[in-house]
Amino acid sequence: MRKPIPRDKQNNYSEQAAESRRLFVRSETGAELTHSGHYSIDPEQLNGNTENFIGVVQMPLGLAGPCLVNGEHAKGWFYVPMATTEGTLVASYSRGMKMLSESGGVKTTVVEESMQRAPMFEFADGRAARDFIGWLKTNESAIAEKAEATTSIGKLLNIQSWQVARMVYTRFNFSTGDAAGQNMTGKATRAACMWILDQLEGITNFTLSGAIETDKKHSHMNLLHTRGKRVVAEAVVKKEVLARLARTTPEAMFKMRQRSMVGSVLAHSAYNGPHAANGIASVFIATGQDEANVVESHAGISFMDITEEGDLYYSVTLPSLICATHGGGTSLPTQKECLEILGCVGTGKAKKLAEIIGATVLAGDLSLVSAILSDEWVSSHDDLGRNR
Repeated sequence: MRKPIPRDKQNNYSEQAAESRRLFVRSETGAELTHSGHYSIDPEQLNGNTENFIGVVQMPLGLAGPCLVNGEHAKGWFYVPMATTEGTLVASYSRGMKMLSESGGVKTTVVEESMQRAPMFEFADGRAARDFIGWLKTNESAIAEKAEATTSIGKLLNIQSWQVARMVYTRFNFSTGDAAGQNMTGKATRAACMWILDQLEGITNFTLSGAIETDKKHSHMNLLHTRGKRVVAEAVVKKEVLARLARTTPEAMFKMRQRSMVGSVLAHSAYNGPHAANGIASVFIATGQDEANVVESHAGISFMDITEEGDLYYSVTLPSLICATHGGGTSLPTQKECLEILGCVGTGKAKKLAEIIGATVLAGDLSLVSAILSDEWVSSHDDLGRNR
């Protein structure tokens, strides 16, 4: 017999409602929820963040750094909060940050940013579909006006289109301020499309998502066309620093990268570096990001070169880093505290957060590659990780 989860129709975000559900779980499953039921968060704050609240899952929170970042938005020394259960992770990122900092720091650049919704329009034939693309271009300013009427900060940057047979697949690209913006762009694009449908006859089929925004999925589309923020993190790592702190050389690092590139091609990897997802996921969880966006955000390209002085140029490009300092889980108490550590609370801080995350990814990649080369990868996990 199905037993529905208890809900309070008057106030489902109260401590009493949460306690009734914990008692329900105990009676149905035998789980005591001793730790999950203890928290400092007021359940009233969770309206819009979760449903059927029963408690919290506590994640260990470590602090990596400091890391010297020479960005346009993130400038100076940063201590980076990382929520993870993987031993050695924070230590490894800290080591990478030390190597980068002792080499002069990480230069970070936000190249561009946009968030999409991707409607599909279908017509009677390919010629009508072609003509619709022209109509979109002619009427883009009117479409933008309808879309932007739904949001105080979202701006329609442009509309891309691709025709296949009698279908037109579009991407409505928006700037979204300090918010990640998936819901914002969905609402704005829907309003624009309702206007389009009122203006035109001949559209035989329409869907708000034709799937080429690839929301919370990796795609080659988002490697080429930015979703979120396209971030470049780069540094020249001194050969003396590599020798002293990593027990390797620029030549060995470059040689390994050439060979691991082949492996990445064989595997058709979304990222050709060691482990962007580790750093991104741990910072995402700590700072209240939508954790599902890791699948898009971790994709990218790492690149190495040897300088004329014999040092190592190392860069990471993340073309679809989706992060926010406003909305979602960023205002919850512990997540806000982590953003405070980074100086990323307040207006105009999303690009700063993106630059810090880019620098963090570069630090983690540098540390892991050098650990593999110096044969310290396994031993470090034995000393600090799960096998201790």
